[in-house]
Amino acid sequence: MVEQPGGGAEAAGAAAGAEALDRPLPDGVRRRVVALVSDAFGGLTVSELPPQLRQYARFTPTRRARFAGNAMAAALDGDPVFRQRIAERLAKGQPELAAALEAGAAPAAADPVDVAAAAYVLRPTGWVKLVAAAGEEVERADAERADEEGRRELERLRAELAEARGQIKAETERLRTELEAARKEGESLARKLRSAQADVKRGEAALRRAAADADAVRAQAAAQVSAAESETRRLKARLGEAEAAVEASRRAAREGRSVEDMRLRLLLDTVLDAAQGLRRELALPPAGTHPADTVDAVEPGRMSPKDIAARALSETDPALLDQLLELPQSHLVVDGYNVTKTGYPTMPLEKQRLRLLGGLSVLAAQTGAEVTCVFDGAELAAPVLLAPPRGVRVLFSKPGVTADELIRQLVRAEPPGRPVVVVSTDREVADGVARAGARPVASAMLLKRLSRVS
Repeated sequence: MVEQPGGGAEAAGAAAGAEALDRPLPDGVRRRVVALVSDAFGGLTVSELPPQLRQYARFTPTRRARFAGNAMAAALDGDPVFRQRIAERLAKGQPELAAALEAGAAPAAADPVDVAAAAYVLRPTGWVKLVAAAGEEVERADAERADEEGRRELERLRAELAEARGQIKAETERLRTELEAARKEGESLARKLRSAQADVKRGEAALRRAAADADAVRAQAAAQVSAAESETRRLKARLGEAEAAVEASRRAAREGRSVEDMRLRLLLDTVLDAAQGLRRELALPPAGTHPADTVDAVEPGRMSPKDIAARALSETDPALLDQLLELPQSHLVVDGYNVTKTGYPTMPLEKQRLRLLGGLSVLAAQTGAEVTCVFDGAELAAPVLLAPPRGVRVLFSKPGVTADELIRQLVRAEPPGRPVVVVSTDREVADGVARAGARPVASAMLLKRLSRVS
């Protein structure tokens, strides 16, 4: 019987197409199929390859099997023409195996994996049975190898188990001995712990007594330190005053005149200005007083002492401050923070100073009096950059010296007889400057007077 070219292949393909695997290829068979396709791949032209495999045409068989394995298996299963071309290449390369499979029998000495892979590619009649039989053979061989490995592993595990049991027994005996020794040591440690706890309690009691004694000594030492610090501050203040007096004396000596000369000259100017102002104020003639005018009596039209007392000014009347500042050569000394914290305590210190100094500048311009404003230097967190306003002298106390002490130094520096007005609500300051000959006035009086200025 003569077959037409290609007719037998088509018939075989149709017959083979009727057969199909009922389960996936075993992994070993699938890898061998991919290897067969990869080896036959290089003998085909690019046009003979399915489109999805053409990009792997230039790969080596090893790289082709690694990167295109899934694509080649899918093309082999789904493209009969491509499978026929691979089968032809396989038949040329292994003619004896191909002939035996076509005859329906596998070579006895052949590897079952090779037989299954060739049957899957050639698809002879009954190829499914061949693939299934080869797969079962492979699985049986794998199972036998697995059983053998399992038996060897089981023997190894049994030997290890026996060895582990021996070690556990020996370890148990050792641990039992160590446990007995640890129990005895624990009992000894418990006795030592009870003794140590008793010692700790006695030590804690002694520590509490020592702490109480230390607190008493510390309190006594703190009181002594506080007293020493107060005495040190007082001595520093006196030392500062003495140093200031010495420096003033030296400066006066360098200038060719003494402090007493300066004080006398200032007092003389004050008396002369007062006398001239009184003469102008009263418009007195050169000599208009007679001895009879000195006799105490009430003349018609003149006020009695009661009338004069009724016209006295209140201690907080700003007009009283104006009268004091109209005195010749008057000097107004202001306790700065005492005034600002009385009038506007909620403002920041910087704004308090600026507001007070602005009002004092206007007051100095109106009255012509000498004005000195004193602030406590202890209130400063850093040096103050301040341009004093015109007509106002601004002073900050040195470290260790309060503003109250600086005010008393200013008053003591003035000659007796010069009008000095000190503004402060601090009773200690007021009493101190009053004893030195100055006139204290309340901060509220200055605030009322400044409110007229603003």
